[in-house]
Formats: sequence, structure tokens, C-alpha cells
Amino acid sequence: MSSPANKTVGGVQPGFSKEGQAIKCSVEPVIIGGMVLDVNATSSMHSNPRTTTPGKVIFSLGGVARNVADCISKLEARPFMISAVGFDLPGNMLLEHWESAGLSIEGIQRHQDIETAVVCHIYDEKGEVAAGVAHVESIEKFLTPRWIEKFKCNISSTPILMVDANLTPSSLEASCQIAAQVNTPVWFEPVSVAKSRRVASVVQYVTFASPNEDELVAMANAISGRDIFKPIRRDHSSGKLSKESFFQMLKPAIRVLLDKGVKVVVVTLGSEGVLLCSKGKSNLQKLSFRGNQPPYFSRRLYEVVHKVCPKDQIFGASMCEPMSNLFAVHFPALAASVVRLTGAGDCLVGGTIASLCAGLDVMQSIAVGVAAAKVVVEVESNVPDEYCLAKLADDAGSVYSGATMLVCQSKL
Repeated sequence: MSSPANKTVGGVQPGFSKEGQAIKCSVEPVIIGGMVLDVNATSSMHSNPRTTTPGKVIFSLGGVARNVADCISKLEARPFMISAVGFDLPGNMLLEHWESAGLSIEGIQRHQDIETAVVCHIYDEKGEVAAGVAHVESIEKFLTPRWIEKFKCNISSTPILMVDANLTPSSLEASCQIAAQVNTPVWFEPVSVAKSRRVASVVQYVTFASPNEDELVAMANAISGRDIFKPIRRDHSSGKLSKESFFQMLKPAIRVLLDKGVKVVVVTLGSEGVLLCSKGKSNLQKLSFRGNQPPYFSRRLYEVVHKVCPKDQIFGASMCEPMSNLFAVHFPALAASVVRLTGAGDCLVGGTIASLCAGLDVMQSIAVGVAAAKVVVEVESNVPDEYCLAKLADDAGSVYSGATMLVCQSKL
């Protein structure tokens, strides 16, 4: 059983140990993946090779899974993190923050042989990543199926499981198979173009996937077993691509994921917004989440968002056929004073998952995710120190009202 620090806002669900003795598992989102210390170096002017450039260097708590879980916790849910860190300075920094937030460290493995994952990012003067070095081998080495299976009860009782692609294929499979046994929805976060290809081993278990456009192409190629899709080439001289153009270019790759079993594909397009696609609107409406009502999760989040994002508003505007097999909606990005872009995608996922768990539907939850991403690009850290729910709801309302139906048809 977790220590007092990891009690959830609400209650617990019973499980059974190997010997048949009743145990208790908290009802909370389970997040499996990397906890990383980011070393962020930002130049104050254009950098030149083979020399140093004036700027600043800061340490930031990171890792895709950790960022997502941290964002969820800022929205009044209590995520259960399964990861691995060492007895070293980066590990101490990561765990100190986790414990200070009152979050469980039960699922975080510590071992003297673990070198905590560290990533160094070099940012240009515009806040874009110019270069980076990642030392994350410990996540693959120590976040094993055997360690993950220790928390079968947590995974079996969670309303949603999120896995990031820092996991090895065998660990991804172990996680997803546990979830599949009790029909728990699985969210796959691709992490990077290279690691996104690991989806091929678990695509049949995935409910949600959240790639950017390049990760989407890599995932579709990996699932297809051949490189038939190419990244979008943006010709800046010809002006900004329309949301319809983005969708038409990405549609074949999206179709591969949907045809192989992914229920919802959330494609992040940066400043161009987000595409949400599924095989018909009925797939979205049928999605349900265990324990997604108060007192388990935030009633406040549900109430403030529901007021400005009326349920089924987007569905209600649709003239879809009942058996339509393609549904796509574009959600606009929000204007922001960008400081750094790292963490935006993670907070979009975290905001969406927290909202789903609070009882909001998929459309409302994506709007909250976009609003959560807007907040983080305006700060130095990977996750904001806090969210103002009233402001978050207002921003989500703007996103929701600006959503556009792209397609709702009976033939792909």
C-alpha cells in the first residue's frame, strides 16, 4: 500500500495479492515512462559552431512521462508514476519535487546502478531546440516488464494508462497487456521520431496516440512495415498551409493508425493547432473512463470547463451519417508569448488526460489540453508551477468555440 503521501483525492478499489489476500489500489491515472533532468542552454544571440555563445543555463525537471504526470497533478488529480531513477544528484532533484507535491514514489525504482536520465538541450534565440544530447539508457535498462508487473493492481484500477516510448517494446507490451485484460484505455506518447516506431508492437492495444506530424509519419511507416509515407515539406516562401491542407496530406498516415486499431489520433501541429481524428464520431462518444467522477477527480475542473464548453456542441453541429467511418476536427492553437516550446506537447497530453478523468468528453478535454499547452510555452519550466482553473477554462472555451469540423464522411 502506498504511503500516506500518495493517498488520492477520493478512494481506493480492492485488488488481490498472489495469495488471494485483499489489497487496495488507488483510483488514479497511471503514467509509465521517463523521469529526466533537463539541462537547458539558451543562447541570447545567433550561435556559431566551435565556440561558446552568451546565454543562460538552467536545470529543469523533465521526461515526457514525468511532465505529463506533473501537469495532471497541477490539475487536481493524483497520478501514479512508474519509472526509475538513481541515487545521484539528478535523481535526488526529481524525487524531492515528487515527494514535496505529495505524490507517490512507490512506483519509482531506485538502485545504486541506475544513472538517472539526463538530457541537454541547446536552444536558439527563438526558443527552438537547435541541438541536444540524451543519456537515457537507464530507463530502458531498469524500467523492465518485471518492475511494471509489480503494479498490476494500479494499472488494472486506473481510468487510463499512459505509456511513453522511452520504454522498450517488451515493457510497452507488458504494460498494455495488463491494461487490455480489464479494458483500460491506453494513451501512447511517441517521445521522438526514432522511438515513435515502437508503437508497432502495441498498436492493437492503443486507444489514444499523440504524435506530431513527423512522429505520425514514422509510426505509420513502422506499422506498415515499409517507408511509404514522407514528412510534410513546408515551403515557407509559399505561405502558411491551411488546416485542410495539413489534414489532406496527413490523412493517409492517420488512416493507417486508425485501421490498425487506434481509436483516437491526436496530431499536434505546433502553432497550427491540433487535429483529432477517429473512425467516426460514435467511437469518441462510446469512450468511457472508470472512476472518472468526483470524489476521485477534480469536480472544479469539470464544472469550470463544462460551463464554457457545452457538451456535444461540436457533435451537434455535425451532419455525419450514423455509420460514418472517418471523423476529423481541427482545434486552433492559442496566441502566446513564447519563451520555450519544450513541454507543450506533454502538457497538452496531461491536460487532456486530467480532463478525461474529471468526466469531460474527448472534445472538451482536447480543448483543455491546448489551453494547458499555451500556459507552459510562456514559462521557463517544462510544466507551469500552477494553473489558474478560471483562466484555463476561458482559454479552453476559445479553443472549443474555434474548433472546425474537417470531415465526417462514410468513405475514406
